Amino acid sequence: MSVARRSVLQAGLAAGAFSLFGRGPAFAAAPALDAKLIAAAKKEGAINVIALPRDWANWGATMDRFQELYGVKLDSANPDGSSAEELQAIRTLKSQSRAPDVVDVGPAFAVSGTKEKLFMPYKVATWADIPADTKDKDGHYCGDYYGVTAFAANKAVVKNMPQTWADLKKPEYKGMIALNGNPLSAGSAIGAVFAAALANGGSFDNVLPGVEFFAELAKIGNFSPSKAGAASLVAGQTPITIDWDYLSLGYKQANASKAEIEVAVPAGAQPFGNYYCMAISAHAPHPANAKLWMEYVYSDEGQLAFLGGFAHPIRFNALVAAGKVPDAVLKTLPPAAAYKDIKFASLAQSDAAKKVIADAWPRLVKV
Repeated sequence: MSVARRSVLQAGLAAGAFSLFGRGPAFAAAPALDAKLIAAAKKEGAINVIALPRDWANWGATMDRFQELYGVKLDSANPDGSSAEELQAIRTLKSQSRAPDVVDVGPAFAVSGTKEKLFMPYKVATWADIPADTKDKDGHYCGDYYGVTAFAANKAVVKNMPQTWADLKKPEYKGMIALNGNPLSAGSAIGAVFAAALANGGSFDNVLPGVEFFAELAKIGNFSPSKAGAASLVAGQTPITIDWDYLSLGYKQANASKAEIEVAVPAGAQPFGNYYCMAISAHAPHPANAKLWMEYVYSDEGQLAFLGGFAHPIRFNALVAAGKVPDAVLKTLPPAAAYKDIKFASLAQSDAAKKVIADAWPRLVKV
């Protein structure tokens, strides 16, 4: 989790971004979780989490609410830590009292941690709602929230918001389209190439059409090599950016007084998403609290809290289908239908795609 991305969400929340535990609808009662598990957790009295910045994905509100509901002391270590550091903390601290009980890591680290037997298998009550391609079949880890590749546009410069990938080829967008970084190294940009591939005859196993799409945008003069971000979008220097939806929504909210930003998930194509995974340490010093934390995070209340930080809960589609996402929340997001068919690349597919991009992007995309 980069400092730059966290600061965007922090600014968005400070500016009044939607918070389910702040200005948004409040929950009247605690989730109905297992009474015996709650009792065991209270007896332990504490839980250790790691690498959960308070201003990222609304984790601050989630941590506060957990302590309020269950009366346990929550210790949050190394909030700016990386996935690699989380796994190292499990290895180094083992079952010391300050060792992490739960971790929140990228998919590659979730897989490697499982192979290394660093995680305790556990399936939450809402396990069936979690997409199969984001969880370990034996319960060693599961996705908790995700983002989707989306377009963002500064309406002072962009008169007509692009709605599809094909729209980006229109002459009116000459020199306007930029990525958040280079796809040779930046995850957001890799996601954009993946998403473009899915919209242009490619697949999770064939990302080359995505590179070719950007090569065409560069050839006709619509693609800019400038690195896109909040400042360049708001200033109109990169008036159309392709980035994760939660980042663009954060830019929009944080800069509402400076610019009119519109965000859209491209229509007519398979959406591309990326997610984080939660797991319980195999050496958790507070195993009951670790399980209770998981149950809370994957409960309706815990999942809806992610929307306070513009991240999508992994159970989003199931919650929408059940009518459990408040209309006030849905209005802050692109239409829910844009996320209906969300699927995720496997680790093997992601690794293969990076190799194709590393070879083809320098050869084909000339800017």
